[in-house]
Amino acid sequence: MGWWNRKPEDRPRWVLEPLVGVGPLRFGMDSDEVKAALGGPRAGNGQVAADGMFWQNYQETGLTCIYDRGMILVGVVVDAVKGPLVRVGEIELIGRVPSELRAEIHEFARSERIEVRVNWSGDPEVAAWGASMGTGREQGLSAEGWLEQKDTVATSALLVGPGLARDPYTTAPVLHWRDVRERPKNPGAWPVLLDHVRPHWEWVPLERVGPLRFGMSPLEVTAALDGEVPAGRVGHFPFWWFAKDGQWNLSEDLFEKAGVSAHYWRHPDGVPRLGAVTSYGRTGPQVLHAGMPLVGVTPSVLDAAIIRHAEDNDLGLRFGPSGAAAWEGLQLALNVTRVEDATVSEATFCAEEWEM
Repeated sequence: MGWWNRKPEDRPRWVLEPLVGVGPLRFGMDSDEVKAALGGPRAGNGQVAADGMFWQNYQETGLTCIYDRGMILVGVVVDAVKGPLVRVGEIELIGRVPSELRAEIHEFARSERIEVRVNWSGDPEVAAWGASMGTGREQGLSAEGWLEQKDTVATSALLVGPGLARDPYTTAPVLHWRDVRERPKNPGAWPVLLDHVRPHWEWVPLERVGPLRFGMSPLEVTAALDGEVPAGRVGHFPFWWFAKDGQWNLSEDLFEKAGVSAHYWRHPDGVPRLGAVTSYGRTGPQVLHAGMPLVGVTPSVLDAAIIRHAEDNDLGLRFGPSGAAAWEGLQLALNVTRVEDATVSEATFCAEEWEM
C-alpha cells in the first residue's frame, strides 16, 4: 500500500525513548543495523560529505536518517504525512495540528519543569527529549482519487541522541541535511499583511517585477529596494557537499522589510546577476496577473482560479514540485508558506533562462 492510501490507523505507531531511540531504531546503530531494523526499505536520495557524515532518505517509510562519522545513527527525521506516528509519554508528536501540539507540550513542560525553547522554524524544541518539532504540508486524495496538497500543515519532528539534543540545528550532521544558519529565525509567530497594506508591484513577465529587473547586480538590487541591507545571504562553495574549497557564490539575498528574496546566478563576468524574485506569502508585495492576486492567497483557491482562467482562455499549464498550477511560458513558480496551522501562496518570478 502506498503511503498516500494509508489511513492514520494504518500508520506504524512508535514510542520515543528520549535520547535513546525511537521505535526499532537506537542512536548509535550503524547504517546496516538501521536498514535491518526498518525491514530493508528501499533507499531514496542521500548525501555523504567529505568528513564522513551522511544522511539517507527512506521515502516510503517517511524517515530520514542522519549519521555521524563511521555511519553511526545520531538523528531521525519523521515526516508529517508519511512517517510513523510517534508518541512520547501521552503526547502524540506526528501529524498533529501545530498550535494544538504546542499547547500540549508547554502544559506538560510546566508540570514536569522541563525547558521548551523555540527552534529556527518557530516550533517547540525540547532538549530533554532530543526533539525539535517542524511541519509539513498535509496531503490526501481528492474526490476524484488524485493525490493533492491541502491548505493545512501537520507536525513533523527531528529526533536526536544526547550529543545533539542541546541545539541540533547548529551541529554538523544535521547541517548536512538542512543548513538553516543563514535563514531568518522565526520567533514563533506568523503575521500576515492584509492585501491593502502590501505594496502592489507590476510584473512584466521575463523582464522585471516591481523595481527589480532581471540581470541586476546585488548592489543594484539593494539600491532599487531603497538601500535595504539583506537580513540574510545564502550561498555555496563549488561542490559544497564535499569540501569548502574555491570561491563562495552568492545565490540568494533575503530582504525582510521589502518581503522578497532575490535569487542570483553567476554571470560569466564574475558578478552575480538577478535571475528570479520571490514575494513572500505573509509579508511580500502583492502582484496581480489577469486580475488575480498571486501572493497571500489560500493555495487551493488560487489554484482553481488559475486553472479556470487557463481553460477559459485556452492557455497551457505547468505544475511545479509543490503541485501548484501556473501558466505555461511566463516563468512563474507558485509555492506556499506557512501561516501557523495553514498556508498561503507565495510567488517566484523568473527570467527567461532561469531553471525553475
